[in-house]
Amino acid sequence: MSRDTGPQCKRCRREGMQLFLKGSRCHTIKCGLRKREYPPGEHSWRRSKFSEYGLQLREKQKVKRYYGVTEKQFRNTFARAVRMRGNTGENLLVLLESRLDNVVARLGFALNRRHARQLVSHGNVCVNGKKLTIPSYRVRKDDVISPAAKNKIKEIARMSLDAVKDNEVPSWLGVDIEQLKGTVLDKAKREEVPIAIQEQLVVEFCSK
Repeated sequence: MSRDTGPQCKRCRREGMQLFLKGSRCHTIKCGLRKREYPPGEHSWRRSKFSEYGLQLREKQKVKRYYGVTEKQFRNTFARAVRMRGNTGENLLVLLESRLDNVVARLGFALNRRHARQLVSHGNVCVNGKKLTIPSYRVRKDDVISPAAKNKIKEIARMSLDAVKDNEVPSWLGVDIEQLKGTVLDKAKREEVPIAIQEQLVVEFCSK
């Protein structure tokens, strides 16, 4: 099976949108979704419309898959979003955007979130000079994120930065390519989440 028709690209076609599960490849013409803009399966064109429940579930699953979180992690994050002031759906996405593994990927120190999660879990990422091994750690304003002080890890970070150099770093993050350091400039912003998510449907599903 070719890389273009692998399980990750099938997942994107099934959702009908890019989930950016293959890092920089999702931004090129090699992306499987650009070649086949329909779900996998011989009779995919016959599929019926989703029910209201199905639409809500689909949106929730999109969020989980995009950020690579488990059901328990997602539910805990949602519970925290409910307790916060403001729009619960926006709070949920802002909390997920603030995860350390997501920030490492958004800064370009990793090819994608799965790669970033591996780097963090293996102790190869530092926050304010201290190693952290918790991918779900939520960064705060003025936190400084950097690869561990190992030549091999720094080289991996530089290669990743080069591979995803065309990706836009969100305005709430700053990156120093020469020093290999990223800084959290502000709170994560809902409008800079790069995938189309109807968070209100997620809130309706999780509130049942």
